[in-house]
Amino acid sequence: MTSASQASPDVPHAIQLRPATVDDVPRLAQLEREAFPDPWDAAAFRSLLRGAASRVTVAEADGLVVGYTVLVRAADEGELANIAVAAERRGCGLGRLLLDDALALARAEAVSAVYLEVRESNAAARHLYETAGFEAIGRRRRYYRAPDEDAVLMRWRPPVAVSDTAAGGVRS
Repeated sequence: MTSASQASPDVPHAIQLRPATVDDVPRLAQLEREAFPDPWDAAAFRSLLRGAASRVTVAEADGLVVGYTVLVRAADEGELANIAVAAERRGCGLGRLLLDDALALARAEAVSAVYLEVRESNAAARHLYETAGFEAIGRRRRYYRAPDEDAVLMRWRPPVAVSDTAAGGVRS
């Protein structure tokens, strides 16, 4: 994991990223309720923390969890299942810090692609994902509830390293 001072000059230096623990579950569930109209409950977070394929990362400031990501791996692919930032911390680069960390973790685990769904109306999140290299590849009709809304399906692929292309590596 990384500290905010290494990732973005816009994020306060007091932010630390670390793997979530079971002690974080009440705060994760609280952030989830504040961020999403159809939130996961505490049991869902406990289940994710027990799963070998799940990576839950928290952003912590002054001892308080202020954001998190959930990255789930299946074979050689990943899914960014969730990303949330406390309302009072939005707009300062924390979401980008968490996203960059999740993508670095995906690269380290040699995934071929990371997928996500995002509400069609969530322009800020879509912009964040696009600037990180995600591309829209489809739509899931009425995927979200409360309110019903389509999801945009997006995909990110790790960049091909220069050494890979020099060695004749090919990407599909």
